[in-house]
Amino acid sequence: MSKEPVKRTTIILEDEERKYIDELIREGREPGIKPLVSKMLDIYRSMMIYDWKFPGEYYCGISRVAFINVEFVNILLQHVPEEEWREVGRKAGEAAKISMEATLDLHTTDREKWPDVFKRLRVQGFGDFYLRDKYFIIRTPFINNAEVLSGFLEGLLAVRLEPKTLTPPLVFEVVG
Repeated sequence: MSKEPVKRTTIILEDEERKYIDELIREGREPGIKPLVSKMLDIYRSMMIYDWKFPGEYYCGISRVAFINVEFVNILLQHVPEEEWREVGRKAGEAAKISMEATLDLHTTDREKWPDVFKRLRVQGFGDFYLRDKYFIIRTPFINNAEVLSGFLEGLLAVRLEPKTLTPPLVFEVVG
């Protein structure tokens, strides 16, 4: 335990901000104001929001990131021939691998670092990733296409995967 006293900070909120926070708490979407502020700071650190350039997009090291909706991605994938889905995913995974390594010094092929990789993917909105024995489980995946997502993970993690389910939660077996 630190012998230094806890530093207190006072935040003065506008009426509308406080009403919004109180509404989140009342609706049960947030447990309280202190956990909300802690979560906001964790998101700030995780997403590197200090690199915001314009509303709706920011730079995370070498990668420009923008918020887009899943329908946009699904429409793009509808115009990619089915036999190319896995390769498209693999190329996207390789780009994510380079970005994470260059920006975060996060070596995605190191299995001991996979929890950090999965946390990063969750923060970026890709879904909730879990490793159970030789299976990946992805709850609430942003990319619902099992072939594209398996290719993405293969490119990112340098493994071979076999899809076991085609609808969320998606399950992939690590086969190599």
